Parts: sequence; structure tokens; C-alpha cells
Amino acid sequence: MPIAGILSGALVWGLIWYPYRVLQTAGISGPLATLITYLLAMLFGAFMLPRVVREIRSAGWWALLLVFSAGWANFGYVLAMLHGEVMRVLLLFYLAPLWTILFSFWLLGERLNRYGYSVIALSLSGAFIMLWEPALGMPFPQNLSEWTGLSAGMGFALSNVVSRRATHLSVEAKSFSIWFGTVVLTVPLLGWQGGWSIHGIDAQSWLILGLLGVALCACSFAVQYGVTHLPANRAMLLFLFELVVAAFASYFLANEAMGLREWFGALLIVSASLLSGKLYAESK
Repeated sequence: MPIAGILSGALVWGLIWYPYRVLQTAGISGPLATLITYLLAMLFGAFMLPRVVREIRSAGWWALLLVFSAGWANFGYVLAMLHGEVMRVLLLFYLAPLWTILFSFWLLGERLNRYGYSVIALSLSGAFIMLWEPALGMPFPQNLSEWTGLSAGMGFALSNVVSRRATHLSVEAKSFSIWFGTVVLTVPLLGWQGGWSIHGIDAQSWLILGLLGVALCACSFAVQYGVTHLPANRAMLLFLFELVVAAFASYFLANEAMGLREWFGALLIVSASLLSGKLYAESK
């Protein structure tokens, strides 16, 4: 069940950028669509509220850290995928095994072993090759979308480690914190942009928003169940299924294709994620 939960989440997140792009084309901004869909996810998950309310008093700082890390992972992912090249953004997001190793060391006390050093080397080498542009100097992300995708991956890694650490929180509380955190981070940007109006949203767009809300509700619960019952590095390994889904989806739905250099960098990043599974095997 934990493995099925994570794979279903990877499937949803490998495809979810496309309906958000459809909504943006219909005149619904990314922040507004994100706010509505996550509010709907909270509504559909209202049956969890009694248990969540009972846990608030004992939630502690770990719950607060989960709210903001998971919130940014979701909100940043949507923003990056709306405006950036899907696979480049996603590969930067999937430097997460690197951040998972570091966060696991700092927060869980997990020692770095030979596989950990190899994961770091492969991840950084893949990012270097993929981002290297001789005319632009250092191999950093080239635009705001890529920086956002990179930081969202950091939030994703942190939220997985925190979810694993916060054993006192139920799966329901962890799922609710994701939705709540995303809403909390979306509201200030919408307030700054002044894009609150929902009067121009037609019936078809509301249907898409509703379906996204249902998908996010089910997906968050399934993923939190998975990361709660699996070690963080093994969960990250299973999330790689999202790269496969997104690669096909971006090619057929967005006519995006990566060059040879991007594919080679991607191979190193994926290899790092695969090797991160060895961390789990050796710890056993």
C-alpha cells in the first residue's frame, strides 16, 4: 500500500501541470487556480477535520515545518511548470535526493555513507551538464521558473524527511497540512497581484478545478501514507516514476523535447536517485 500510494502520487504529479496550463489559457492565473484547487481539496478532505483538530495541541514545530515545506513544494511546483520547460524544471525539482540526504543528516541524524557521497556527486554532475551554457557563465538555473523548480524540490525533500520524523502526526494531519500550507503561501501572492476575481470562470473550468481538487485530495493522502511508512530515500526512488510520466506527457501534450546534453544530465540525476535506494538497502 505505501508503494502504491507513492506511485499514484507520481502519476498525478507527472500530469497535473497540463490542466493548470489549460486553466491559464482560459484566463485563470496559476496562483488563483492553485488556491481554488487546494481549498477544494480541503473541502473534500473535511472528513479528516475531527482528528486533525484533536492533534493541533500536540502538533509542535514539526507540523509547522511540514506546513511550509510541503506548501512551497506544491505551490512552487505549479508555478514553475506553468511558465518553464517541463522536463528541465522537473529535473531540477528531482535534485531532491541530494537535499533528502542533507536534511536526513541534519534532522534525523542519518550518517552519510559511500552511497550518499555518490548520490551527491551524480546529482551535482547532472545539474552541471544540464545547465551549462558557455555563453552564460556558471551553470545556474537560467530563469525564474527553473529557480522556483529547484527550490520547490528542496521543499519537497524537506517535507518528506519531516513527514518521516513527525511520527506523532497522523496521515490525515499530514495531508491536511499540505493543503493548508499551499493555501497559506498562495494568498499573499494573489493579494499582491490583485487576482481574486472568480466571476469570469466558466462551467468547464469549474469542472476542471473540481476534478483537480478531488485528485489532489486523494493524491496527498496516498503520498503521505507512503512517505510515513517508507524511508525517505526509498520513497524518493519511487517518485522517479513521475519523470517517466512527465517525459511522455511533455512530448505529446506540449511538444517539448530535450537535447542530447539535457538527456545526459538527466541520466546522471536519475542515476543519483536510483543509487539513493542503496542508502535504504545498506541501512537494513
